[in-house]
Formats: sequence, C-alpha cells, structure tokens
Amino acid sequence: MEIKADDFVDITDVVCPITFVKAKVAIEELEDGQILEVRMNEGEPIQNVPRSFKDEGHKVLNVINNEDGTFTVFVEKGGLEG
Repeated sequence: MEIKADDFVDITDVVCPITFVKAKVAIEELEDGQILEVRMNEGEPIQNVPRSFKDEGHKVLNVINNEDGTFTVFVEKGGLEG
C-alpha cells in the first residue's frame, strides 16, 4: 500500500535535537489525520524521531530504508489519540 503524504520535510541537513524540532513544526501545521513524510538520516534521528512522534500522540505508519543512509518515515498526525 502506497501512503500519500500531505506534506514533506527533509531533516537530513540538521542534527539532534533540531531534527525533531524541525519535524514537529512541520506536523503541527497539519490537520489531525493528515500524513507527514519525513526524510532523516540513519543513526540517532531514526532511533529518536519516530519515538518522539509516538510520545506526542502521533502514529508512525511506515518506515522505509532508502538504502543510502537515509530513511523515510510516514507519520499520521494525532493517530494515537482518541
């Protein structure tokens, strides 16, 4: 199943903790139920950012290894609430 994102943010050019801050700002601009596609580097970002989204009540729908040292993560805003 292909997921269609409502917005996209690339955080491969920033380092923790800015990675989640930048992703969080992007998801806050969406409506509940909309999907954010986030591109991030392997290592600290892929370990921390999806977990941080879950902590904020968002649902991580899919994580794709791009095989180039980056990952694409699809997150539904507010997907864990209610």
